[in-house]
Amino acid sequence: MAGTKTMTADELWELEDDGWRHELIRGELVSMPPTGEEHASLMVVLSIELGGFIRRNGLGRAVSGDPGIFVSRDPDVVLAPDFAFTRRERLASEQPLPGFVTIVPDLVVEILSPSERAGHINAKIQEYIAAGVQLLWLVDPPHRSITVYSADEPPRFLAESDVIDGGDVLPGFEIRVGELFG
Repeated sequence: MAGTKTMTADELWELEDDGWRHELIRGELVSMPPTGEEHASLMVVLSIELGGFIRRNGLGRAVSGDPGIFVSRDPDVVLAPDFAFTRRERLASEQPLPGFVTIVPDLVVEILSPSERAGHINAKIQEYIAAGVQLLWLVDPPHRSITVYSADEPPRFLAESDVIDGGDVLPGFEIRVGELFG
C-alpha cells in the first residue's frame, strides 16, 4: 500500500497482543484471525507425528503453534509457520532462545486457514524457499491433500491415499496423507 509505514521485527515483537496472529512480509504487517478447531486439531496431529519422530531420533528442534521465524531483514520478513524443524547441526544452542527464531528452518509446514488469501500464502512460500527452507508442506484441510515444495523441484500434489515422506530433511519419516486428517 502506498504511503504505509513499514514495520520492523522489533516493532512486531513489541506489538500488543490483540488475539490475532501477525506476520511481517517485507516490512508490511499481515494480520490473521485465530484459527478454528480443524486447523488446531491438524496442528496437534502433525506435531505428534513429526515432533515425535524428530525427538525419538534426536534430529534437532521442532516448533509449532505459529512461532515467529526471521526469514530475512531490511525489510524484515517474520513468518509464523504451523510447524517447523531445524536440524541439530544447524542449531546455535541446544536450548531455545528468547525472541523470534533466527535460524531458517529445514522443514516448514503451513496449514491453510479459511481466512488465508492465495496471494499471502504464495508470498510466504516464495519467502521460505528464497531464504533456504529445503522442504515445505502446504496442508489443505478441505481437500485433504498436501502440496510439497522444495527449491529444486516443481511442487508435488499428494492426495489422501499418497504417502508423504521427509526426503533428505527427515530421512525415514513417512506417513499416508489421509492418516494426518484422521
